[in-house]
Amino acid sequence: MLPVNPTIFFFGTPEFALPVFNALIAEKYHLVGVVTNPDEPVGRKKIFTSPPVKIFAEKHSIPVFHPEKLKRELWDNEIPSADLFVVAAYGKIIPKSVLAIPKFGTLNIHPSLLPRWRGASPIQSAILAGDADTGVTIMQLDERMDHGPIVAQHTAHIGDRKILYRELHDKLADVGAKLLLETIPDYISGAITPVAQDDSKATYCTPLTKDDGRIDWTRTAEEIERMVRAFNPWPGTWTFWPNSDRTNRLRIDEADLTPDEPPTHSPGLVWQKEKTLLVKTGKGSLVVKPATLEGKKSLIGSDLLRGYPQLVGSLLV
Repeated sequence: MLPVNPTIFFFGTPEFALPVFNALIAEKYHLVGVVTNPDEPVGRKKIFTSPPVKIFAEKHSIPVFHPEKLKRELWDNEIPSADLFVVAAYGKIIPKSVLAIPKFGTLNIHPSLLPRWRGASPIQSAILAGDADTGVTIMQLDERMDHGPIVAQHTAHIGDRKILYRELHDKLADVGAKLLLETIPDYISGAITPVAQDDSKATYCTPLTKDDGRIDWTRTAEEIERMVRAFNPWPGTWTFWPNSDRTNRLRIDEADLTPDEPPTHSPGLVWQKEKTLLVKTGKGSLVVKPATLEGKKSLIGSDLLRGYPQLVGSLLV
């Protein structure tokens, strides 16, 4: 006989996992434990900080585990087993031997419409590509990355709206939590038949690095503006401003588009139109709104022009 309230073991690490985790608790599911990544040094002072899921689990007195390597023996000897494993942005590949432990398998909440954007940065990739639609997929996890059969999907329409990473992140996290609660009862009762993904339609995205945020000014203004929305707050969208004193890193915090062109056509050229700060790109110009020089506070474009008039006419690289 299927349990009305299956025991659940949760895997997750960052903020994206919290709405899912909280929804399971609010729905009175019996969570027997959590696996998350260990504490890591954060910020310039490298203060060891617990991941959001660990903090949340400890608040609710749920046992927390963060093994360096996931091995089946841990569930035999140390970590409690469960009827169902649930994964949301855990950040590591779970081996087949561990996935085989729960009688109902492992459900993973992934913030894209699989098989599009398999991998570690699906939300940013959807923005970068200008996707009109994205969404959330609940899938049965297998040993291959974001490859398992689809259990449920929900589409989130973006259209041509200039959505920011944080807004889309929070929206998909909430959608994933709601979709999981709707899915679990039918899934464990056998009312849902998972559907294999069409591998021929798969696209992939990789973990982001700091260098991903560096601007190539030969790209179009539209592409760079998408970077600004996708990479805020991390890794940021940045460039270098060489001047007579030093080379400054300049982070573009918000931007807009304009078809206006300066008299010269050198990508990276900083120019001014009235009180607006612009940068020439491979096609069109980028309107710089708030931006931050390294070690300084964020300033709107007009204040940058007033405080650093030598910016105009320089070439960002």
